[in-house]
Amino acid sequence: MACFASLVAPFGGFFASGFKRAFNIKDFGQSIPGHGGMTDRMDCQFLMGMFSYVYYTNIVRQNEVTVSSVVQLVINSLTREEQLQLIEELSKLVGNATNSVR
Repeated sequence: MACFASLVAPFGGFFASGFKRAFNIKDFGQSIPGHGGMTDRMDCQFLMGMFSYVYYTNIVRQNEVTVSSVVQLVINSLTREEQLQLIEELSKLVGNATNSVR
């Protein structure tokens, strides 16, 4: 993560500089009164925060796969007729299973 940060963070400054030039702004102190050039010093942190979030959500975080989520995904991909047919077949299976238990 440190190597990633050291390579990506400087581009936050370049992005903010280009943004300011596009809108003819000297610094962000005028857009956020009372902060002076504080946001100019933090621009690389904004970009790094965004990339860290994307990195965490796509690479680090474990996605939990449950039976319920898989079944829901499968059922949602079926057409209405196929869903009704699935319900019919499942009710037959459940009915047969409860009859054999008795």
